[in-house]
Amino acid sequence: MMSATSTLALTHFVTLADSFDKNKVTPGVLGFIVFAVIGGAVWLLMKSMNKHMKKVDFEERPDGGEAGTTASAAAPATEPKTS
Repeated sequence: MMSATSTLALTHFVTLADSFDKNKVTPGVLGFIVFAVIGGAVWLLMKSMNKHMKKVDFEERPDGGEAGTTASAAAPATEPKTS
């Protein structure tokens, strides 16, 4: 036996079903699944990016004093000859 509240709730659903346009496209369950998969992929990519960014060891060189301490900074780059 159905209670009064469930009967009232079903009455509202029936009126919504009558006004539903069958030619109208709705995303439905498939749209939700695709959106959830894309959201999960973005979350995994961000997690992987954070892990890789933590591995980066970046130290800035001082602006003035110690520019000639490394061999690569002291030796000028030579261009190959194209004969």
